[in-house]
Amino acid sequence: MFARPFIDSVDFANNGRELCGEIPIVALSRLSDLLANSDGTLSYRVTGSREGDAHKLEIELEGLCHLRCQRCLDAFNYPIEIISHLLLLPADKLDEIDDDVDAIEATTQLDVMALIEDEVLLGLPFAPRHPEESCSASLKDLQQSANPFAVLAALKK
Repeated sequence: MFARPFIDSVDFANNGRELCGEIPIVALSRLSDLLANSDGTLSYRVTGSREGDAHKLEIELEGLCHLRCQRCLDAFNYPIEIISHLLLLPADKLDEIDDDVDAIEATTQLDVMALIEDEVLLGLPFAPRHPEESCSASLKDLQQSANPFAVLAALKK
């Protein structure tokens, strides 16, 4: 069984702690509908820091997941390489920050696996697909050979 780590986010950042390891992709249940299969693992590193009064977390993720191409429906390998910087704020301050700043609520029971899963979900493409030159359903193959309006014109005669 895989243990889910929880951290006190402010204490973690205040003391400059670091948490790293690997997660089996199958443990990230919210990803399952988006993947072709749940094989593989993700390496992660969560580092806390403090700059003045600001508490921050840096999340680094690396691995490989298997997505389904939206053009041809074949599975393909999609590399995960994410580095996120998150500002820790009290819940009442989250509405006051700029949209350019990524922030989460500072909590004493932050679920690290849920945070990692959120970052992966945000990092995946909306409509994943192979590069056009390697997709089995390239746009050239999808073009019709006969113009459908030419068929209608022939019926008119």
